[in-house]
Amino acid sequence: MFDVRRIDSLDLPELAPYRTLKRSGEHEAQGIFVAEGDKVVRRLLESCFEVVSVLLPVARLAEFEPLLHARPETNIPVHVVARKEILERLVGFDLFQGVLAVGKIPSPPSLIDLIAACQPPRLFVAVDGLTNAENIGVLVRNCVAFDVQALLVGETCASPYLRRAVRNSMGTIFQLPAIASTDLVQSLSELRGHGLRCIAAHPHTERKFLSAANFRDDCCLVFGSEGKGISPPVLAACSEAVAIGMPPTVDSLNVGSAAAVFLYEASRQRGKS
Repeated sequence: MFDVRRIDSLDLPELAPYRTLKRSGEHEAQGIFVAEGDKVVRRLLESCFEVVSVLLPVARLAEFEPLLHARPETNIPVHVVARKEILERLVGFDLFQGVLAVGKIPSPPSLIDLIAACQPPRLFVAVDGLTNAENIGVLVRNCVAFDVQALLVGETCASPYLRRAVRNSMGTIFQLPAIASTDLVQSLSELRGHGLRCIAAHPHTERKFLSAANFRDDCCLVFGSEGKGISPPVLAACSEAVAIGMPPTVDSLNVGSAAAVFLYEASRQRGKS
């Protein structure tokens, strides 16, 4: 069920998450995130994530009513305005589609429970030092596209629930269990203790190239930032390092591109591509 509320003031307390879209860190501290755009909001409403509120022009309400009626929450506030321009005054910048929603960040499972819940051969991804929200979002989308079962986000990374990350993931973050690790080295050690090989995507290795790597059994692919790559402690915690073969004139690929290449190869070896 939902409760339609026409906005008569942009200063209403319940609109605070929408007034602070550029301060996603505050949202994370409150345990909430903002979904932006038609497809992302639709995927949130179709997911099992808790929905806090929705904000859209009144002319768009009928499009979303079937999804809102299907939600398990009671009386989700659906704030409506006469025109998209009013929303843009509220958030402080231009909106392409003018549809927004606030959701609750779910409590993540423990790493041990997650390993037990995933069917072998397990395929996890871990990220280290990835601070760009857009890159996190693209990587999440790649993970879901290639059947990754879980994402481990290292302590030096941006959250996958930042607004731009959620938007760039196109809402696929609602399909991917994500664990914020406070010690990625320790988390990788736990994975190895449960039989998952931790494979570093490391462009500066001459030991093994992608064509010779084995992704058929339980493994976790580890990606770092484009600038600094994987940090030495995290690299040392990996079982092996694998590089994409490229000419010497190219230092590396963007992490989203590199992840797509690695995950496609893992999918191909597992007979899914």
